[in-house]
Amino acid sequence: MRISVIGCGYLGAVHAACMAELGHEVVGIDVDESKIENLSAGRAPFFEPGLGDLLSPDNARLRFTTDIAAAEHARVHFIAVGTPQVAGGVAADLTYVNAAVEALLPHIGPGHLVVGKSTVPVGTAARLAELVAPTGASLAWNPEFLREGFAVSDTLSPDRLVYGVDNRDDRAAEVLDEIYKRPLEAGTPRIVTDYATAELVKVSANAFLATKISFINAMAEIAEVTGADVTTLADAIGYDARIGRRFLNAGVGFGGGCLPKDIRAFQARAEELGVGHSLAFLADVDDVNLRRRQRVVDLVTENLGGDLTGKAVTVLGLAFKPESDDVRDSPALDVAQRLADAGAIVRATDPEAIETARRIRPHLDYVESIQEAISGADAVVVVTEWHQFRELDPAEVAGWARGRVVVDGRNCLDASDWRSAGWTYAGLGRP
Repeated sequence: MRISVIGCGYLGAVHAACMAELGHEVVGIDVDESKIENLSAGRAPFFEPGLGDLLSPDNARLRFTTDIAAAEHARVHFIAVGTPQVAGGVAADLTYVNAAVEALLPHIGPGHLVVGKSTVPVGTAARLAELVAPTGASLAWNPEFLREGFAVSDTLSPDRLVYGVDNRDDRAAEVLDEIYKRPLEAGTPRIVTDYATAELVKVSANAFLATKISFINAMAEIAEVTGADVTTLADAIGYDARIGRRFLNAGVGFGGGCLPKDIRAFQARAEELGVGHSLAFLADVDDVNLRRRQRVVDLVTENLGGDLTGKAVTVLGLAFKPESDDVRDSPALDVAQRLADAGAIVRATDPEAIETARRIRPHLDYVESIQEAISGADAVVVVTEWHQFRELDPAEVAGWARGRVVVDGRNCLDASDWRSAGWTYAGLGRP
């Protein structure tokens, strides 16, 4: 298949590279010249394990350009641009999706298939299908379910494929089956449905995961005033097959470029549809999540005598999750900023996210070395659960720091090991 991918950010760059890996001829298109230059040279413009291996400039099946006219040589066109929150609001900003489709219209015709992968409010696909129809092309919606840090494997070996198609279009599903032939032959489940259901699958999944995370964080708040241990609680209820243990890790909460903005946009769309009451609970999900960030700051403050002014605090982690350099709506970076605002002298480190963090918070002090970051610290705060931080030897770290306070914002450290090494350990929802 000849494929174009419009938008070469986190989603689009990975999708383009993986489609080439599946044997298709792919052109990735983006308006950002520096991004295209890096991708064309085989350099990933962001950290994603495995992506660099697929971006060889010698790969004849994969190329990148800023020229939308290059799409004319393709027959299937994936829309993979961002849908951020609108400025000053919570709804999804469809500026980039609309612009991508409008730019594509002069270059498509009968027999072409436009495939949406961006996360959009329900109803968007039907509207875009009307724009595409006069060209003779058709439209499908194929939502992505990528986890940053595992995006390559999630694309090459997805846990499910969802096709939203017009019920009058028998060809769209066949074309997508040809594109995804390898994962389908490997047993990937396939669901063919209407536009609205396909759009709702993605945002519903994100809303459910966000709710599950905030639920266990709400239980952590209860545990903190009762002396219960939320980690043991999560283990116990996680044995129930109806609940499951995944996404039941209490801590500083979720962030990134998907869950926060998607649940807010979902609420906004429900309001537009006149059923805002159906998703009213997501406001509480968001509130619980944001409260956990301040709780980490409060724990540091409580354990340093009630005042952070002039106290040296090390922040371990900047990305919103390990195996990523993404700091969009990152709880870790937010905690670092809140500590600095409270008067602490903050020194932060992360294996991959220092440069992306520096672009957003240039005034914070960033260092590459974990030892340098901890040296002379009054308190150490873990807010991204990179294995480099989880595996630290508390006895060795005690020789670097000035104080002996560790706040575990991800509940990922062995509390007994740290306490045995002389540290005052504080977790979220742990006695």
